[in-house]
Amino acid sequence: MKRFLFLFSVLFLSITISAQDAAKLSTEQPVDTFLFTTIKQLPVTPVKNQSSSGTCWSFSGIGLIEAELLRLGKGEFDLSEMFVVHKNYGDKAKKYARMHGATNFAGGGSFADVLDCIKDYGIVPDEVQAGLNYGDTIHRHSELDAILKAYIDAVIKSKKLSTAWHNGLSGILDAYLGACPETFTYKGKQYTPKSFAQFLGINPDDYISLTSFTHHPFYQSFPIEVPDNWRWSYSYNIPLDEMMQIVDEAINKAYTVAWAADVSETGFSRKGIAVVPDVNATEGPGSDQERWLGLSQSQRDKKILSLTSPVPEKKISQELRQTGFDNYETQDDHGMLIYGTAQDQYGSKYYLVKNSWGNTGSYQGIWYASVPFVKYKTISIVVHKDVLSKELKNKLGIK
Repeated sequence: MKRFLFLFSVLFLSITISAQDAAKLSTEQPVDTFLFTTIKQLPVTPVKNQSSSGTCWSFSGIGLIEAELLRLGKGEFDLSEMFVVHKNYGDKAKKYARMHGATNFAGGGSFADVLDCIKDYGIVPDEVQAGLNYGDTIHRHSELDAILKAYIDAVIKSKKLSTAWHNGLSGILDAYLGACPETFTYKGKQYTPKSFAQFLGINPDDYISLTSFTHHPFYQSFPIEVPDNWRWSYSYNIPLDEMMQIVDEAINKAYTVAWAADVSETGFSRKGIAVVPDVNATEGPGSDQERWLGLSQSQRDKKILSLTSPVPEKKISQELRQTGFDNYETQDDHGMLIYGTAQDQYGSKYYLVKNSWGNTGSYQGIWYASVPFVKYKTISIVVHKDVLSKELKNKLGIK
């Protein structure tokens, strides 16, 4: 009996070791798991779920605005992503018609769509326009997207636009997402979407988009050539190391970062990990070099596919990044929000990322993205312009 109690006590103590202690121990005795220690974590609103809709750009863009309201001490707000989607589909249809159908018309978009919507139309709380008017409790846009595309294609085939076509499109959007309110009451006070945006105190012009590609000159701006940039909005082009410095500087100054990236790679795991594995690496992750080199090629492949613990990652250069973009290996797949940093058991740095796929994965909707992944797979970032140094602002012509 005493022996049983002793063994039970040992077992109890072993399972109550904190994650931080386990991470510390793992540097001496590596384990087959990821063990993260948070370095810095900025306040953000709860993880939301875009569900079966291509509206990550709206969720992550709104997530940035909600985090900014927290940073400014204005409290927690739940803003309407579907108000933004409704307004942008209306604008997108006008561009599509003017281009005779020779531009993108789908559910995707960019961070500029969120900022321009707030600037042009305002914003409303989610409780005012949840956008679920089609008999479901989650966002499902396959039917809506297909109907809108068929409608606008039929309109432009007529060769002469009627005066009713945009009202007809608005009617479809109203039926699925709800009509955008002209006025509404929030916490006992009446607003218009524009007066509510003024109440929030967010100036869309304070936020800038940055990228890093060599097919355009550095320290100039250009519209990134991806289909979802249907507005042809401009991003400032800077060297890769400077872009990464801005991500770090933003977090250090308590600003979150809207992050557009490619997530179609094997290294972006549904478990909540984003890395750039290097199966041919001659060094292991951290202090686990000998263990990695002892694996066969098939064992390395299996370890990388499972992504259950840290693996060696590729060294990312400006040239490798450009090649990935030019070869369509890096595409504009997804928008998320970077809001902090962490490190694994070997001391490797990761970014804390708020996703919009609900409380999924191993970390309840949060992803850990390695520095190589962010360097390699970033399409663009959006930050408050106050993150930038005076010298960089002068180079870019930003006031």
